[in-house]
Order: sequence, then C-alpha cells, then structure tokens
Amino acid sequence: MNRDSAETIGLQALAWLAGNDELLPVFLGSTGVSEAEVRARAAEPEFLASVLDFLAMDDAWVTGFCDAAGLKYTVPMQARMALPGGDMPSWT
Repeated sequence: MNRDSAETIGLQALAWLAGNDELLPVFLGSTGVSEAEVRARAAEPEFLASVLDFLAMDDAWVTGFCDAAGLKYTVPMQARMALPGGDMPSWT
C-alpha cells in the first residue's frame, strides 16, 4: 500500500470514528485531543496513524469500520504500516 492510499484509509477511519457517538469520546479521552484539534490535524499523516493505532486496539472497531467502508479486515493495518512510525521491527 502506498502512502496516499494509507492516508485515504486513515481519513475514512477518522470519518467513521467521528460519526460514532459512543466511540468518539473514547478516542478523544484516550488521545487527549479535542474535537477542534481533530479537525485541525486531520490531514497530518502522523495523526491519521494514531487514528489507525486506536482503531486496531479492538477487533470489533476494526470490523465495524471495515464493514462500513467495504474493506477487508487487513486493510487498516496495511495502511498503518505505510504511515509514519508504522514500520514494524523484525524480531527474527
């Protein structure tokens, strides 16, 4: 996955999250950002990476987002890996 596609997935995840009245406050509370800051930082790849990191914390969130967006369940992690800080170390 290239970075532009990853950013698009991150934006889709952010839009899904913003439309979820139960989950958005959890995201805001766990990240410490305000709704205004979410709007201001929505185009930053690092912020979109944090959205995907948050989403990956719960399988139900991943499946909910992917089902709503019509994506395979592996796509959010693939997108995360293409964004800053997503290069996972190899332990082998």
